[in-house]
Amino acid sequence: MRELIRSGIYTNKIMILDERGEDNAYHEYEIRSFDKQKVLGNISFQNGPLKENKLNGCFQEDLIEICIDRLRCFQDGDFACRENALALTKLEEALMWLNSRTRDRVIRGVEGKSEQ
Repeated sequence: MRELIRSGIYTNKIMILDERGEDNAYHEYEIRSFDKQKVLGNISFQNGPLKENKLNGCFQEDLIEICIDRLRCFQDGDFACRENALALTKLEEALMWLNSRTRDRVIRGVEGKSEQ
């Protein structure tokens, strides 16, 4: 287990729980309170292609969708601000690019497989 070094100002700790997989990414994360005493949440990402490993975790797109939803709620209420609007735009753009990549992989017949 190791701590993810973060650039933000908040002090919750993000711990990486596993080693890099075949895709060179980590798949298991734990969010802990600043003092590392309380587990606030766990995230398990998909480990391996769907067609080869079946569904076994969430996707980064899922987390981006959650953040988009939260920011839209803030923007619809008393916490609307320019910074939230800019963050929302960038998250929507990130989701668009990830979905574009998936559509391209579907068209090429390699989605869900260990192929480029």
